[in-house]
Amino acid sequence: MKDFLLELRCEEIPARMQAGARRDLERLFRDHMAAAGVTHGDVTVFSTPRRLALIARALPAQTAAVREELKGPRIGAPEQAIDGFLRKTGLTREVLEERGGTYYATIEKAGRSTADVLAWAITAIVRAFPWPKAMRWGAASISTESARWVRPLSGIVAILGEDLVPLEIAGIASSFATLGHRFHHPGAITIGGADDYAEKLRACHVIVDHAEREALIRERAGEVAAAAGFTLVADEGLVVENAGLTEWPVPLLGRFDAAFLEVPPEVIQLTARTNQKYFVCQDGSGKLADAFVCTANIEARDGGAAIVDGNRKVLAARLSDARFFWEQDRKTSLAGHAEKLERITFHEKLGTVAQRQLRFVALADDFQGQLPGAVNAAKLAAAILKADLVTEMVGEFPELQGLMGGYYAEAEGLPREVVAAVRDHYKPVGQSDALPIEDSAVLTALIDKTDALVGFFGADLRPTGSKDPFALRRAAIGVIRLVTERGLRLSLTRLFDAAAQLYRNQNIDVANSSSDLLEFFADRLKVQQREAGVRHDLIDAVFALGGEDDLVRLLARVHALQAFVATPDGANLLAGYKRAANILKKEDFAVAGEIALSYPLEPAESALIEALDAAEPKAREAIGAEDFAAAMSALASLRGPIDAFFDAVIVNDPDPARRTFRLGLLDRFRRAVHQVADFGKIEG
Repeated sequence: MKDFLLELRCEEIPARMQAGARRDLERLFRDHMAAAGVTHGDVTVFSTPRRLALIARALPAQTAAVREELKGPRIGAPEQAIDGFLRKTGLTREVLEERGGTYYATIEKAGRSTADVLAWAITAIVRAFPWPKAMRWGAASISTESARWVRPLSGIVAILGEDLVPLEIAGIASSFATLGHRFHHPGAITIGGADDYAEKLRACHVIVDHAEREALIRERAGEVAAAAGFTLVADEGLVVENAGLTEWPVPLLGRFDAAFLEVPPEVIQLTARTNQKYFVCQDGSGKLADAFVCTANIEARDGGAAIVDGNRKVLAARLSDARFFWEQDRKTSLAGHAEKLERITFHEKLGTVAQRQLRFVALADDFQGQLPGAVNAAKLAAAILKADLVTEMVGEFPELQGLMGGYYAEAEGLPREVVAAVRDHYKPVGQSDALPIEDSAVLTALIDKTDALVGFFGADLRPTGSKDPFALRRAAIGVIRLVTERGLRLSLTRLFDAAAQLYRNQNIDVANSSSDLLEFFADRLKVQQREAGVRHDLIDAVFALGGEDDLVRLLARVHALQAFVATPDGANLLAGYKRAANILKKEDFAVAGEIALSYPLEPAESALIEALDAAEPKAREAIGAEDFAAAMSALASLRGPIDAFFDAVIVNDPDPARRTFRLGLLDRFRRAVHQVADFGKIEG
């Protein structure tokens, strides 16, 4: 068995593409080896800015022999058909097998050299490699048949054991030679094989293992920050990106002018991170410090002083721009900025952002019954909620929308509740994101998401399949979390209808889609509650009753139902319900009115009637008080009587009067259970 080393060297591979390239190289290699019948052991893939490498362990010297059976013509077929089959297989008629009236040929194919298979596979992998963006180069690039790679391919190392795998791609022949660090060791290095590859490169200032570079950056960046009395602000994405930009990472600490700290800290961090790939630091009090950590790609003779100074100057220029935006934006009030929103289209079917804000203000009044103390602050915020979209800062950093609005509102001296309502109205962004704290912010977050959901659904721009261009699933999850986690008691139907009417008041044509939205919310609720262990069929069972659009009450009902069906009483009542429902469905029975009694009742019938007379009002009263556990308890009293009823009487009695009355009794039982949920939707 031999180990195989492949290195594909080129100019700088973008850091953002390296993880995907590693996955694709391993996948393609495994697929090609499997297709060729080459077994192998572990596969490890590495990347640096200048190379993509793979090591596969324990490959055989050649593939195993293959025995293949081919079906030929039927016995008695024309001679030319048989002769053609013999020519194809290279066999004589004597060695053909006769089975079931047909000739069969068995062909033994000798194993292939693994080196030959690898040469074929590497060529195919390079030709078909799925880079997000690739290029052609050189004179051959005038042809669309020429090789493509992320950057011009400059070297190929392909070694099986200690032997070269000879191949050529785009005029580049495989060899034992690679290059070390661009500055520390620019000359050629001879590689002996998979076992000495990483260590020979390390000796030439290249750490080929991306995970090792990441760990080194993570550790040393923290150390240089701590040595200066600071704490590094953790940023795993930045660790990965810096590892993808360097082959010999050297974290260095730099300082910038403390006067820049008057700019909001998120702006400084985003400026340093996005534009320069720098880490930022905090001081002992947890505030942003006037320090950054950059990652050099060399060990400089001066300890990195010149590198740090150059990076400091570049960062200072960027921060100067940010400070200019901060100062310029504050010269105009948010109300003044909001006037420019008339020029920004929210969606071609849904009007402008300025019209949205007018709807926001009007919709806030619908929450008077829930958050009365927050409505006024929310209305003030609603009038300027999207104003920061037209600021210079958000134009430069769209990620800061909302957050910058909060900073500008605070700088204006607006009340704390208004500041929070502007700053946090995008929350929660995801399932794990924190909810707004202030009631005013909860209200603006609900208004923003509701307006978008109603508008896009009403304009028939709802999500389809995996596509959700307007993030409506995320908006619905946000509404669900805001309502349920804050315990807000409101009718979603009335809220959706009110929001739709506000669109129509502005002559924006949106259809009434409350029922579709409720169905959409039911699906999102099932997804959201799955992690909490809530069964999806129970949510369906409650929604199926219709008219239940108070999410807090709905979930309380679902939780009580889940606890109930897990008990023996619940399981047996469910079985009795399904039996009754099946009989009623089969008989297509519907009650036209009260069914008169015209025969002497059986004891089991009387017992069920008495049980229903007692259980129905108790369940109704408990549901009215939202004591769903008590409602379940009342229904549990029906378990014994319904079981006894099925044991003692024949529902489909030959006597039409008895049959009709008993079907009516089952229908009454079904309607009693439906006070809590549609048990027909419950699985099991």
